[in-house]
Amino acid sequence: MLTVTGGFSGFSVDDQSAALTFYRDLLGLDCIETPMGLNLKVAGVNVFIYPKADHKPATFTVLNFEVADIDAAVDELVAAGVELERYEGTHQDDKGIARGKAAGFGPDIAWFTDPAKNILAVLNS
Repeated sequence: MLTVTGGFSGFSVDDQSAALTFYRDLLGLDCIETPMGLNLKVAGVNVFIYPKADHKPATFTVLNFEVADIDAAVDELVAAGVELERYEGTHQDDKGIARGKAAGFGPDIAWFTDPAKNILAVLNS
């Protein structure tokens, strides 16, 4: 059986400098640059963001940010210049939030992308 001492997730970007500016400066997250990539810490969880010359963004959400107040989080993102993604069939409201709680399935969630077009989300479950 596998014995582990820790773990982390990771994903690629096409421009490490742009990613650092986005995650650290625009989102205000704990993100430091290393020779191999970026170390992003989200609520005590480590995420490794690494440069990849032939980066292709995933077609799924690579990172979810749990928030206490999704409306406030969306307002802060929009005020910072972040554009929310809109997906057909998700029944997003005028703010771009899919209200899953009221519909009885899933969390309230809103999606956006980083400069490398990786899909991110804020959600409140």
